Amino acid sequence: MLKDQLQQDLKSALLGGDKAKAEVIRGLKSAILYEEVAKNAREIGLDDAAILVVLAREAKKRAESAQLYEQAGEHERAATERSEKAIIDAYLPAQLSDEELDQKIDEAMQELGPNAPFGQVIGAVKRLAGSAADGGRIAAAVKARM
Repeated sequence: MLKDQLQQDLKSALLGGDKAKAEVIRGLKSAILYEEVAKNAREIGLDDAAILVVLAREAKKRAESAQLYEQAGEHERAATERSEKAIIDAYLPAQLSDEELDQKIDEAMQELGPNAPFGQVIGAVKRLAGSAADGGRIAAAVKARM
């Protein structure tokens, strides 16, 4: 289970003296705990799919923060955010290539028909791709195709 993997990696980071990685993993565990409490699932915990959603959200936050820091000229902070995102990305499934994403869009458009609304196509592609593609990337690809 992914939650157990995070706990093991936290122990390894602490024993290895990797404070940056340990801090990121602690933050991830905290975000997972908040999600469990919000969903009244504290006793049973979240399944791996729900944990992946939380991790993807945290990775997206780091990417957006890095971009904002870069725009503000805070290059050190941007680099820190990017390194934290890299740690989180190690737990996420590999992202779809552009060709694979195009195939998912084709599947969704065949499923829904050629005159399907933009939002429905995006929803179908998200369902097909799961956490292997970022929502913003899906929206941009669908917009380019329609």
